[in-house]
Amino acid sequence: MQARVVRRGYTLKVYDCYRPQRAVDHFVRWTKVRLFADGYIAEKSGHSRGSTVDLTLVRIPPPAQRLYVPGEPLVPCFAPRDQRFPDNTVDMGTGYDCFDPLAHTDNPAITGAARQHRDLLRSTMAAGFRNLPEEWWHFTLNGEPFPDTYFDFPVSRGSLH
Repeated sequence: MQARVVRRGYTLKVYDCYRPQRAVDHFVRWTKVRLFADGYIAEKSGHSRGSTVDLTLVRIPPPAQRLYVPGEPLVPCFAPRDQRFPDNTVDMGTGYDCFDPLAHTDNPAITGAARQHRDLLRSTMAAGFRNLPEEWWHFTLNGEPFPDTYFDFPVSRGSLH
């Protein structure tokens, strides 16, 4: 999949992949009722099965991305791109993890370059993954090997080497 987007001048940026079930449990406790009721937060997640990934596109060469300064005011994730935090990703019409109808993959209000980027990401990932319609960034492996298992082994910085 990476090779497909590289040929088009992009690279994949992974936001989230495996997530221990204990982290999902924490999200459920932390979230507002609206996010849970609207289906944006679930008690069980494909991330805990090791079969779901959240990702987007970045142009090659990747532009620098400035660091977020704690306490810096942010604007809504559905605000126009030039008003949101300046990350190094391409315009997808909303920010990542934006729990808003504008983040729905096929929302008709998303047009132009953002529509093209969403379509490229989805068509690239269709070679083995299916998109969650409410989140343009969320893809789950087709034929996942552990569809009913929610793993809970912890991940630490030291285990990533």
